[in-house]
Amino acid sequence: MCAISRTKRAGYGYRWGAGAESDEVVGVQMNQDDQKSSPVQGSPPPVWKSLLKLARPVQWSKSVFVLVGPAYGLRDMPDGTDLRMVALWSLVAAASFSLASSGCYVLNDLADAEADRNHPRKKRRPIAAGLISQGLARGYALGLYLGSLALAMVLPEAGRWWFLLALGLYVLNVNVYTALFKHLVIADVMGLSIGFVLRVLGGCAAVSVEPSTWLLNVTLFISMFLAFGKRLGERRMFTRLGQEEGVQAVHHRRVQEGYTDTTLEMAVVVTAVTTLVTYAFYVQDQEGMFHLGFNLLWLTVLPATYAMLRAIVLLERGEYDDPTELAVHDRACQGAGLIFVLMTAGLMVWWHASGGG
Repeated sequence: MCAISRTKRAGYGYRWGAGAESDEVVGVQMNQDDQKSSPVQGSPPPVWKSLLKLARPVQWSKSVFVLVGPAYGLRDMPDGTDLRMVALWSLVAAASFSLASSGCYVLNDLADAEADRNHPRKKRRPIAAGLISQGLARGYALGLYLGSLALAMVLPEAGRWWFLLALGLYVLNVNVYTALFKHLVIADVMGLSIGFVLRVLGGCAAVSVEPSTWLLNVTLFISMFLAFGKRLGERRMFTRLGQEEGVQAVHHRRVQEGYTDTTLEMAVVVTAVTTLVTYAFYVQDQEGMFHLGFNLLWLTVLPATYAMLRAIVLLERGEYDDPTELAVHDRACQGAGLIFVLMTAGLMVWWHASGGG
């Protein structure tokens, strides 16, 4: 599906895009004249640029979830663990998931190519626009999957097969989502959320650490928050644009017909609160680990709460149609996220370096 968001740079209109697993914005910028023009203007871009665009590298940022398991699993690693190797295997695992997700995006565009050619914006996708042939796209998807598999095979044998299982289930989940789940109310959100959980499980398997129930719960609920938030943000954005500039939100996402504003508002708040409460309980469970007068890990609850509540406010206003876009462009959320990451990473490394307290 496609998504629309404002850009503040002069000379640009909106940014439209599509995705298989996440329906994310891919950054094709157009003004009103562009929307009336043909899919390809002037000389076509080099094939490698079209292939890169088809892979959706902007979506590789989601592989940060692969790194979450190893980061929070430091406490369970034996003394003398080489943190540099942990970091290396974590990055290899993240790269493997990134290539696998790109393969899924290519297959999604292949499946939607005919419909995309009749759409005023989606016709600019590389396959729909005729920049990439279907045969080349199929070979490209296979190459991306093989690249993902090759990276997986260099991981330590201890967790390699568990990682491959998580990776395989991830690919299966994304393709089932593309074919079925994205058209079903609630199932669409659950399908997206499971993809993030599988990323976390894959990261844990890559470095042979056992994921905690707390970690899996937080991952599930924050992923649901992101998915519900995107759907609410889309409705608010289209309402705002429709009032100001006459943009109609007809046939944007079929599953939206099954949601109401009230349902999405409640779902966003419930999943946000559940995420924060679950994380707060996790922090409380670590009472004796990061103690220096009080539980230092509690400090991370502050930026997490601020970022979550600010995201709700901005989505409700219709300033962003997607929490991912919000995270990329909103400096306040970026700052809160950076503080959270630095504080958490610092405490984890400090605890491990001090021999576990």
